[in-house]
Parts: sequence; structure tokens; C-alpha cells
Amino acid sequence: MGASIFPIFFFTVVWGGVGIFLPRMVPNGPNQRLMQVVLMITGAVCWLFWLCCYMAQMNPLIGPRLSNRTLLLIAQQWGNPLERF
Repeated sequence: MGASIFPIFFFTVVWGGVGIFLPRMVPNGPNQRLMQVVLMITGAVCWLFWLCCYMAQMNPLIGPRLSNRTLLLIAQQWGNPLERF
């Protein structure tokens, strides 16, 4: 399973919009700079979190760990008796 270009492009555009274009639309006020920084950091962190989750699905590191006895019981139950693995 490899990376598909559409989801990467789509979410880059979405979070790029949050981090680049929305800060320009913040109304003037005493907290304008704060709100702009919050939106920029939100866009960057959410995009990075999404990218890490998306990439983690390509090569999962954790899988089921079963003992040999459990594997033999499963094989026997499913009609495939094996002597040894």
C-alpha cells in the first residue's frame, strides 16, 4: 500500500487554507495577532498530525502476537490441523 496523491493534496490544501488564508481574514482588534498565530499553529499542527496518522497506516508496526499454542488451536478449530509451525 502506497501513498495516494489525492488525500495528501486535499488535506494540504485544507490545512494550508486554515494556516495561510484564514489568518488574513481575522478582524482588527486587540487580539488580532494572537488569533492569527493560533490559526497558523492550528493549521500546521493539524496537518502534521494528519500526515503522521496517514503515513502510519502504510507500514503498521504493531500486529497480533499469538503464542504457538493459540495458533495451533486456531488452526485446529478452522479445520487445518498442523503439526508444527
